[in-house]
Amino acid sequence: MCHIYFVRLADTGVFMLQVIGTKKCKETAKALRACKERSLPHQFVNLSERSLSDGEWNSLFHSISDEDLLDRNSAYYTKQGYQYREFSIQEELKEHPELLKTPVLRNKGKAHAGFDLSKLLELGGS
Repeated sequence: MCHIYFVRLADTGVFMLQVIGTKKCKETAKALRACKERSLPHQFVNLSERSLSDGEWNSLFHSISDEDLLDRNSAYYTKQGYQYREFSIQEELKEHPELLKTPVLRNKGKAHAGFDLSKLLELGGS
């Protein structure tokens, strides 16, 4: 899993890219590699060590539709039989972040679910 946030450094006026995900995630590795190759200031936060706060979840739900945040192709989705269930996407995402489509790119109220280099550069340049 990988969520990408842009955080403004108060003193410098520079926006830092915050990459939130797990070390095992290939999409996280792509996002980190793209940042390093383009010299984008970034910070990695491991979801294995901490979960998202309610405020971070609410911000994601406000910026991106629930359907776009849900990864229907994930192994967890299939193993747990979510395709046969009726459930609240927001509640399940909070309880089981394994269902989140990663990475999530976000900057200044704009967000995008899924890794897209052109979107990363668009959001990173704004």
